[in-house]
Amino acid sequence: MSGGVSVRDVSVSFAKTRALQQVSLEFPEGQFFGLLGPSGSGKTTLLRAIAGFVPVAEGTIEIAGQPVERVAVEKRQIGMVFQSYALFPNMSVAENVAFGLKVRKLPSADIERRVREVLELVRLGDLRDRRPRQLSGGQSQRVALARAIVTRPRVLLLDEPLSALDKSLRVDMQIELRRIQREVGITTIFVTHDQEEALTLSDRIGILRGGRLVQEGTPRDVYSAPVNEFAARFLGEANVFSGTLEGSGVRLASGARLMWPATAAPRPDGMMLAVRPESIAVSTSQPAFDANRNVLLGELRQVVFAGATATCLIASEGQTVRVFGRGEELANLAPGSALWLSWPLAQTLAINPG
Repeated sequence: MSGGVSVRDVSVSFAKTRALQQVSLEFPEGQFFGLLGPSGSGKTTLLRAIAGFVPVAEGTIEIAGQPVERVAVEKRQIGMVFQSYALFPNMSVAENVAFGLKVRKLPSADIERRVREVLELVRLGDLRDRRPRQLSGGQSQRVALARAIVTRPRVLLLDEPLSALDKSLRVDMQIELRRIQREVGITTIFVTHDQEEALTLSDRIGILRGGRLVQEGTPRDVYSAPVNEFAARFLGEANVFSGTLEGSGVRLASGARLMWPATAAPRPDGMMLAVRPESIAVSTSQPAFDANRNVLLGELRQVVFAGATATCLIASEGQTVRVFGRGEELANLAPGSALWLSWPLAQTLAINPG
């Protein structure tokens, strides 16, 4: 049995501190939902509130349509994988996976069948007799995942389970984790501080800051239409410009004017413009006038070469503008040279301050 999770106006307090403030989110059934934000943003607190490890001061939490604020942790039918994996060192892989089933006093034949099935699912069937100390980090992560899903929970909660792995293994495990989640079809809520990980794994994401929800949506929507400066800078990189509102654009301190798309409109609390580094083209000669592009002049400070890709750091408008491009195209640019930056109005993000 599975189900979606509804969080409505939930607040959580520790002493005199509000760790969550009026957070409302829907976690659709069967989807992979990523929660991300800086340290202290409340993402892990929200996960633990759903699990029942911390009490809710205000609001409601429903799992499969049923309120659970007064339901004990062990009766919420939730599986959880922690950052440390928390495997029992004196038990084999199979015994670790079977632990929750034995607590539930299932028949031995059923336990053996379900352990065998889930170990095959995570591709560890041939390691069932090993102890945790004999496993790699990726194998330990998969054992912890198998232990969490073998009880067939309605919701799977993952608290930064990949953060202890090195980069190459983490990428491999992202692929494995997504494969397993899709095969099982379980509602999964995943806490991470890794932006790329959230974009790669999630059907939907929510960004938290200071215990409040900043923005929620599909990764593509949040990346391409951030609501404010924080969301723009936190999810991916963004070059942000501010100035004086002037018609359908912003007049910068230098006198240069940047325009925003016709679909954007000035907001009461002000307006800033942002552009992603991969949207900017660079040229040593001034581009021809195009009413559908923004153009700025800058001076190249540094090219950071990374093989197939490179990052240009360009001084423009009193700040450092980042530009991503192909390494072979950018690597030969000389520091100190004048560069023209241009990008389509359609890729100019109109955002709120804050």
